[in-house]
Amino acid sequence: MAAPASQGVTANRAELIAIANSVAAEKMIDKAIVIEAMEDAIQRAAKNRYGAEMDIRAKLDAQSGDLRLWRVVEVVELVDDLYKQVDVAGAQKLKQGAVIGDFLVDPLPPIEFGRIQAQASKQVIFQKVRDAERERQYGEYKDRAGEIITGVVKRVEFGHVVVDLGRAEGVIRRDQQIPREVVRVNDRIRSLILKVVRENRGPQIFLSRAHPDFMKKLFAQEVPEIYDGIITIQAAARDPGSRAKIGVISRDSSIDPVGACVGMKGSRVQAVVQEMQGEKIDIIPWSPDIATFVVNALQPASVSRVVIDEEEERIEVVVPDDQLSLAIGRRGQNVRLASQLTGKAIDILTEQDASDKRQKEFTERTETFQTELDVDETLAQLLVAEGFTSLEEVAYVEPDELGQIEGLEDLVDELQSRAQEALDRRESANREARTALGVSDELAALPHLTEAMLVTLGKAKILTLDDLADLATDELVEKKRIEPRRRNEDAPKRPDRPENKGGILSAFGLSDEQGNEIIMAARAHWFEEEPAPAEEQALAEEDAHADSES
Repeated sequence: MAAPASQGVTANRAELIAIANSVAAEKMIDKAIVIEAMEDAIQRAAKNRYGAEMDIRAKLDAQSGDLRLWRVVEVVELVDDLYKQVDVAGAQKLKQGAVIGDFLVDPLPPIEFGRIQAQASKQVIFQKVRDAERERQYGEYKDRAGEIITGVVKRVEFGHVVVDLGRAEGVIRRDQQIPREVVRVNDRIRSLILKVVRENRGPQIFLSRAHPDFMKKLFAQEVPEIYDGIITIQAAARDPGSRAKIGVISRDSSIDPVGACVGMKGSRVQAVVQEMQGEKIDIIPWSPDIATFVVNALQPASVSRVVIDEEEERIEVVVPDDQLSLAIGRRGQNVRLASQLTGKAIDILTEQDASDKRQKEFTERTETFQTELDVDETLAQLLVAEGFTSLEEVAYVEPDELGQIEGLEDLVDELQSRAQEALDRRESANREARTALGVSDELAALPHLTEAMLVTLGKAKILTLDDLADLATDELVEKKRIEPRRRNEDAPKRPDRPENKGGILSAFGLSDEQGNEIIMAARAHWFEEEPAPAEEQALAEEDAHADSES
């Protein structure tokens, strides 16, 4: 491009068009963009020659190569800018009958390019072409997130792998690579397009070989039933380079989803395993029943019982004593993957652990009912055995439900009255504690907040509306993330998994919507209109008048 530019705009017309065609084909961009870049370069060179203050235009015919160069001037009555304006008399030389307000074309002679002008023009054209190429790359890949693409390893920088995708470059960051996988320059490699980000230096295409979706897409390539939508991968979890689990379901009852994914003699799953560097894959039948799915997800361990806590979004799984190590897996891998697969925190307990836990809960609830309801141990145990876990349940359950319990037929009203009195005592004690902590009554007036919650806020030094209004919703009600039970509870926690202690009121089970309502109610006073000075004076006069009358 530099050689013909240095010969000036009088260079061979066919040569200019040939250059444009060649660059457009090589960079895979529209020829019109290259022509526009050439016009811009010529236009800038002309401004350097005739004056940067002039409004100079250049037009290069994409077919013939003819070049036109002109400046635009405005017809005015009194000229203020000699470069962009002309008076009526001077305008007649350019166009007969020109009047004030017209914009006229003043043709300019061709210019000769010197070395500096040629270099500057070359840079302009290159920059325009680079910008167009980057835009083309972004447009080509921006909607392809989630696809698998094959490329060639171009280089490895600081542990990150740069992949030549043919028309662009992608990068597999260190945390998105399969651990212990050896990648060399010029290796062909398949990866998942994770996301495409537009940046000034060009689109950044981030790839992954560690994402669960990479495994899903590999199965879709190897299993025609998944590609056709007959079999669906409902959930997937990976410990990259080591082990993975997928939950599959078939829409056709005649097709076994697990068998279809495994293939004849394991051919289909082995193809995926080889691509994932020997990562072991457990293929599990998915079930809409969460308990059944958890049992399947913990394979190969056998499960005795599953208890689901909907409020805490936790699942308690009881296994035989000899199955504990198998259920937890090496370094907690099996239960961790099962937890990721189901989206629930899973506690693994042995039969003995479960028995001890139930006995402890039974004893604690019995003692609570004995103390708060002032009943004997036998009656308290009867309530616990019938499934009552709190005073609220006893106080507000339908009387008929209590009356159906043998031995309580004549005690329903008395029990519910005592339960309500006990709750009132708790509320009163919490109110006194809240007052002692200095929590304002304005906080007590907010929706959803109980006295127990206000005590918790007070202990966290949230005493006024402004203190509460400064919090974000997650700081107030975010649930504590509880990791699956580990085999070695004394083992140090991984530094890349910061502990989530939850929001201040996480123990009370408030939803995000309720948290939002509390925060917005606390902030309401920020948006109240302050009375204008005149209004303040009027209010003061009214108060003074009222005082004088009294």
